[in-house]
Amino acid sequence: MGWYGKLIGAILGAIIGRGLLGAIVGFLIGHQFDRRARSGGPAVGGHRRAISHGFFRATFQVMGHVAKSDGRVTAQEIDAARAVMRRFSLGEDDVRRAIDFYTEGKRADFPLESVLADLSASVAGRSDLRRLFVQIQLEASMLGGGLNPPTRAVFARMCAALGISAAEFAALEAMLRMHAHGRGSGPGQARSAPSRLADAYQVLGVAASASDRDVKLAYRRLMSQNHPDKLVANGLPASMIEAAHERTRSIIEAYEAIRDSRGMK
Repeated sequence: MGWYGKLIGAILGAIIGRGLLGAIVGFLIGHQFDRRARSGGPAVGGHRRAISHGFFRATFQVMGHVAKSDGRVTAQEIDAARAVMRRFSLGEDDVRRAIDFYTEGKRADFPLESVLADLSASVAGRSDLRRLFVQIQLEASMLGGGLNPPTRAVFARMCAALGISAAEFAALEAMLRMHAHGRGSGPGQARSAPSRLADAYQVLGVAASASDRDVKLAYRRLMSQNHPDKLVANGLPASMIEAAHERTRSIIEAYEAIRDSRGMK
């Protein structure tokens, strides 16, 4: 598996850098990742795989639980879960596993807090993975018809278990509203320019009164924290890398909206 980091790094570098130079940079990053993995021995690779498997299982279990939170799972919510599976380009075996996990999550006795406690323990201090987990759940809920009171109550329990603050959750919600606006569909479609700009500030976690310097620092910090190859190295399942790319695109979109409104260079 000494080639795994190089392959992932080269692919991500080509996507992010849009060309050969990005691929070369990504290859070098991946090479360093492989060296670290080898130096840590089998235990490091085994721990990373355990995080990846646990993240995958919890993602679809909790998605099923959120969908059932108001008493019934609608056709739109099922379509939303299938859309997530397609976006992750899951193979046949993984699709079957995801469906089984989703079905488990719909059970009346599904132990949400226990599953989230296990996930939180496995990712330890990796707040980037915890935020991405909530992002995936939030996007599925929005695609499935939006957030009603029972669903929001489940998200409150989810955030409490994973140590996600109300401000972080609001930033994720704003990010997905901006993303929907960019696609020209969904709940963000008709949002006004001032509302979209307010969402942009919330995505970066800064006030509208923040200085240009603080806006740039917030943007750079978020891009560093949410870099896709860093998330994969921390245990994100490779199939879910598109969610990480979506997050970085939204951070860039938010920064560009603020930069344009201020005339920043």
